[in-house]
Amino acid sequence: MKPVAVKFATMTPADWFDTGTLPVQRLPAAIDAALAYVGEVLGHPVYRRWTLADLKRVAPSLADAKRTHPAVFALLLEHDAAIEYWSHGRLHLAADGVAPAADVILARVLHAHRRRFRHLPEATAQDPADASRDGNRPPGDAATGPVVTGTTEAVALVASGDGDPAALRTWLTRAGRFMNASPTNSLGVADDAQALALFLRDRAQRSPHTLRAYRSELRRLVGWCDAHRRGPLSDLTRDDLLAFRRSLDHPGHAGNLAGAACAVVSGGAPAVHAPRGDATRRRALAVISSLFRYWQKTGYLVVNPAVELAGDGGARMTWMPTRILPARVLRLCDAVTAGDRPADVSPLVWARRCAIWSLYRFAGARLAELEWSAEQGLPRLSVDHDVRPPISPPTDSTARTARSATVAPPADPAWTLHVRGKGGKLRAIPLPSRCVPVLRAYRLARGLPAEPAPFESVPLVHSEKRDALAHSGLYDEVKTVLQAAEAKVPPGDAATRALIHAASTHWLRHGYARTLVVDHAVPLPVAQTLLGHASVQTTAAYARTDLTQLRDFVEGSFPDSG
Repeated sequence: MKPVAVKFATMTPADWFDTGTLPVQRLPAAIDAALAYVGEVLGHPVYRRWTLADLKRVAPSLADAKRTHPAVFALLLEHDAAIEYWSHGRLHLAADGVAPAADVILARVLHAHRRRFRHLPEATAQDPADASRDGNRPPGDAATGPVVTGTTEAVALVASGDGDPAALRTWLTRAGRFMNASPTNSLGVADDAQALALFLRDRAQRSPHTLRAYRSELRRLVGWCDAHRRGPLSDLTRDDLLAFRRSLDHPGHAGNLAGAACAVVSGGAPAVHAPRGDATRRRALAVISSLFRYWQKTGYLVVNPAVELAGDGGARMTWMPTRILPARVLRLCDAVTAGDRPADVSPLVWARRCAIWSLYRFAGARLAELEWSAEQGLPRLSVDHDVRPPISPPTDSTARTARSATVAPPADPAWTLHVRGKGGKLRAIPLPSRCVPVLRAYRLARGLPAEPAPFESVPLVHSEKRDALAHSGLYDEVKTVLQAAEAKVPPGDAATRALIHAASTHWLRHGYARTLVVDHAVPLPVAQTLLGHASVQTTAAYARTDLTQLRDFVEGSFPDSG
């Protein structure tokens, strides 16, 4: 990304509109007023110049100022003024002569929130209400994903970095004999490329992992079609799709199955074998079935040649999650984040790592659900001071005696994590009280208030290079914790070391689900709500991960008569 400071070095705030309000608001013309406005609507400071006189105005005495703003106070002892400014998802502090200019910081923040703040210079002025409806939104919004504005965008959704995109464009921008050209085609498109992009937009939603999996399987089908001179997609018959299904069972007969479709269409030689395992095969067929079912339901196709193509509707009933870390291993990982900060890790990065681990560990979130979306302001945290979680009673008798001799401290207010899951569904996840100190410490390290304000619009997890940490960065932080735990396992325990080495963020989600369903027998509908499962059958699968609870039920039902 090019530095924003270069692009907007001589910016005019009045050329920007806030499309997040009704009616749309033009930013104040003065830099200081625009900074104050943006800071208010985003819920965090953007740019502030501090002097000792400013500190005296916000605190009764210098002693109070030193306690409430220690970093600012320390800097003012050596400089006439200090600047607090927002960059890359957190507050920074620098001396007046070293900090970036106010207009540069304003430009960076507006650029980071460019889906809300629309740049409309007077030379190309248009009705700002129109900008909020269409011009301000780059293709797509948070709920629906990329909006197709042309064939190029459609092809880009299924193309990869290899091969000739022009050849893929030619192959996809066709329509077969089953394409419905009548007004009942509710998609309103006339070729497979745009219909395919609309399918990915509506079905993959905002999850990058779902989108990546769908694109992979669709490239697999396109590669097979080109290798066998079939297609376009809307021309495939049931016999064609059955032949594709058979090719998944026989390595070497499906074209470039796992490679990029554009490489195959442009004449690349098939080089990758068919997927291995029933699970991979079922996923490929499920994606293809979903595509043709979507096309028929929306009227793009007059028939659905993929009816019962997967042929294993009961597969979900027999699905069993196996990628689960034992409780002892999870405790070992928890000890890593509860321990001392490594010498080569900064306090801010360490606080961020502990917060990320706590959220995945104790909220059961999917990897993509903690990735920041500026359009929706999600994921975010909220605090309800009227609701306080009950204090868990101590299990140790000595601890109970000590507790009874003193007055129990008041519980922290209830914290909730708000995310958007699969299918664009909003989900509120109550967080256990053990997460609260970790999240507070991370927020304070970023220069934020200890508790989030209502309607705060700040990335949940910041990045040192950009405003928010992407899913790859989130994944790396969790893997770093796992690697540190792996290093604590005795060298002779190769099995545990291998288990931790293979774990990922989704293993923590499986562990969260198993704790609810198996360890604490949470009712399945409640666990389904917390996990965001579309079907309660998925939630019920966790009850089959261990025979311990079933054995207890049987022993209790048939006690020993002796």
